[in-house]
Amino acid sequence: MQRLDIPHCALPAEYEPFRLEVRNFLEAQLARLSPVQRARNWMAFDSGFSQALGAQGWIGLTWPRRYGGAARSVLERYILMEELLAAGAPVAAHWIAERQSALLLMKLSPDDLAPEIVPGIARGETYFCIGMSEPDTGSDLASVRTRATRTPGGWRINGRKLWTSNAHHCHWMIALVRTSGQPDDRHTGLSQMLIDLRAEGITIRPVLNLAGDHDFNEVSFDDVFVPDRHLLGAEGGGWAQVTAELSFERSGPERFLSNTQLLLEMIACADQDNPLHQLTIGRITARYSALRNLSLSVSAMLARGEDPAVAAALVKDQGALLEQAIPEYAHTLFEGPGPVGSTLAQVQHFAALVSPSYSLRGGTREILRGIIAKGLGLR
Repeated sequence: MQRLDIPHCALPAEYEPFRLEVRNFLEAQLARLSPVQRARNWMAFDSGFSQALGAQGWIGLTWPRRYGGAARSVLERYILMEELLAAGAPVAAHWIAERQSALLLMKLSPDDLAPEIVPGIARGETYFCIGMSEPDTGSDLASVRTRATRTPGGWRINGRKLWTSNAHHCHWMIALVRTSGQPDDRHTGLSQMLIDLRAEGITIRPVLNLAGDHDFNEVSFDDVFVPDRHLLGAEGGGWAQVTAELSFERSGPERFLSNTQLLLEMIACADQDNPLHQLTIGRITARYSALRNLSLSVSAMLARGEDPAVAAALVKDQGALLEQAIPEYAHTLFEGPGPVGSTLAQVQHFAALVSPSYSLRGGTREILRGIIAKGLGLR
């Protein structure tokens, strides 16, 4: 068994004034949000809030100024992310674009696509979705069947993508497609492309979740034209690019702070003299602390250009376990769903409906544990 070395990272005290600035901003911006609305957390789409955040210079906090960023530190961005999540801010409009799409554009098309598109992301005006998963392939990302075929001046894309969060609101998708070979070829022949979701031949169909919300979509491509300049990176290099991208998707504080509002309601309703309440909330808090330290350390690894794939998978796996357990803890502590009509009952109901998805998004538990086992030399 190999050792997994994850250097500890601490937040310097000098950044605390920035945390206070963010909290004051959120207190004013979110004053009218109910606890149930806050429980939607980073799944809630609000273009007005994203644009207000962009006006503060807080989207793309670490990006170079030439792309509309603020050129600040990774640790300041981490503070911003956890404050947004803890407050239940509706960040879904810009979240994916800020977290990963813009980074790909700046890395793979720094002088062409990035100057054209990334400043709009920084303003909170341009939104992205991810085109990875497909129907009938489960969690086997390497079995992509959506195909891009060469045509004069670019490519023609045919196929389908599934679970594309907020595609019905988004302007762009970065999709993993097959540019050569067959699905059985696995990692060979996969490429990433930037697709304009307003292009002819694209159909977006809603997929409702258990809560009845329209977050997910199925996106179909019928001979959709993509120009040559929208091929990201080298043709056939998509697998290496997408696995690096997944480290950004799997390691952030959103992987354990999605049910924060329910925990806050539990604390507000807890009996301070009840040993079971004390023990349960204490254990949840301790797990939060451990996951935060791990997630923060992964952010520092990414900033140093290191490969944190295994550590990021750990954050996602253990974070999903905690998030999915919190509604069960609440049910046990309060002997059911809480008083009828109470805020606790409303938040608990929503959390119970959406929590099953937490072990799916960003990679299923089985896939993540395979990555961990391989990284530790156990398989």
